[in-house]
Amino acid sequence: MTDHVILLHGLWMRGFALVMLHRRLMEAGFRVHRFDYMSVAATQERILGRLHARMQELVPDEGSVHLVGHSLGGLLALRACAEEAPLPPGRIVCLGSPLKGSAAARAFADLGGRGGMALLGHNRSLLEHGFDQWTGAREVGVIAGRLPIGLGAMLGPLAGEHDGTVAVAETELPGIADHCVVEANHTGLLFSAEVARQIARFLQQGRFDRVATPAANRPG
Repeated sequence: MTDHVILLHGLWMRGFALVMLHRRLMEAGFRVHRFDYMSVAATQERILGRLHARMQELVPDEGSVHLVGHSLGGLLALRACAEEAPLPPGRIVCLGSPLKGSAAARAFADLGGRGGMALLGHNRSLLEHGFDQWTGAREVGVIAGRLPIGLGAMLGPLAGEHDGTVAVAETELPGIADHCVVEANHTGLLFSAEVARQIARFLQQGRFDRVATPAANRPG
């Protein structure tokens, strides 16, 4: 039976931003579903409750239900699978997700002062601080970009290579299964044919194609 893939968009986005990635993963042989949520207004509890329910609805007789999340979507995917729960098997791929916390999000929240919650929503703490390490059962792959064009770079310097919003180092979470870096900016990760190819490879095999440029200090 064909594996299912649930796509999660990032902050200030909606599901339509995932159309190109959706199409490419369908062409790779997956059954693809876009998970649309209110990234600022909805509570994390509500988002994760809906995501768990959607994953359980898709439980196949055979195969898996994978999660692919862009930016905040990747953080939420990890949060959803961080603890043991009656969920179907599968892998996770995070695209440009600041899994160790986002300097750009912290700068944006400081810029907004008391309005930080209004700007970043109920997932503010998750965006700002991320995780210390990944200890969940699912294999996690991370794809980072290093084309330094984006809003985050305007808020303050990002250390080392970055995609204009998230530094590559912010994506290198201890405990993940694999990590690779591609020539794309933060939003461009959603439209890159190479990114789609690498996602398919990881979901199928648990590893990225090593032809892609690896991060200099890949964890794990």
